[in-house]
Amino acid sequence: MPGDYDIEYASPWAGANYLPVGKPGTASEGYERNTWPELARLASELPETGIHFQDTVIYRRAKDVGTATGAWFAELLREDAWFKDVVPNFRVLPKSELPAGVDGGTAFTSVCINTALYLPWLASQCLKLGVVIKRGIASHIADAADMHHSGKRADLVVNCTGLSSLKLGGVEDSNVYPARGQTVLVRNDPHVMATVSGTDDASDEATYIMQRAAGGGCVLGGCLQKDNWESQPDPNLAIRIMKRCIELCPKLIPEGKGIEALDIVRHGVGLRPMRTGGIRIEREVIAGPNGEQVNVIHDYGHGGYGYQTSYGASQAVQALVDETLRPKARL
Repeated sequence: MPGDYDIEYASPWAGANYLPVGKPGTASEGYERNTWPELARLASELPETGIHFQDTVIYRRAKDVGTATGAWFAELLREDAWFKDVVPNFRVLPKSELPAGVDGGTAFTSVCINTALYLPWLASQCLKLGVVIKRGIASHIADAADMHHSGKRADLVVNCTGLSSLKLGGVEDSNVYPARGQTVLVRNDPHVMATVSGTDDASDEATYIMQRAAGGGCVLGGCLQKDNWESQPDPNLAIRIMKRCIELCPKLIPEGKGIEALDIVRHGVGLRPMRTGGIRIEREVIAGPNGEQVNVIHDYGHGGYGYQTSYGASQAVQALVDETLRPKARL
């Protein structure tokens, strides 16, 4: 729930932004393409959502090819990226605008989200539309069908349990795994959103800077540590993150200063709900512990790109829900 802080609930820890990583022609690309218009609309028309537009730069280093971060950002780094006609102001950076050690880059207008405002706003929209929000404990996906507020058994369950889909009875998807992320939230303003294809510290470490809207602070990251469940921030990694971010964006601090000039709000750790094979959106009929049949629509495996696929993915889920609940024609 909004307000909960737990490593397995990655949403509050996210930057969060729109930096497409889906490969052309895949479902993920479609979800990202269909999500941008709504994020842009919210940023333009509803400041209470905590979303704002950000000038964005993406730097590419040739030596990062084959690293974990380089593979993660492969599509994002392309100068002929499919999303060049989706986001505004896309351009390839000339060599005169590239920092030392960088081989190429692009710039465009994206969005960054203050999750502390956006998540409660989403919940409030559900409440406004009559959704009943409640907590419960489910050891099996079929348990959710018995939690409907009407007291009747639900006709359909939408499974958005993220990392819990690894262990939830009836699902137990062994393709799901955590990818640990660690961030530092600071009060400093970099005046830009930026990332680079990799680091010299480790293959699974990353450098990114995201200025959240509406006083949400600036998120400095990070890493993509596969199968690492550690909940506590690593102090040494935090230092590397801060040093890398200052190197990437010197405007974060006054000239001549070091990481001591960063005004830290908190350190954070979240586990991205990754899935081998990518996002799973599909329909399945699952047998409950007592043999009862449950209609389930799965929607999980969004990894580190949940916000930027959210509206496109929800459209795909809605289509499956409508198809499942549509009355059958009688012949």
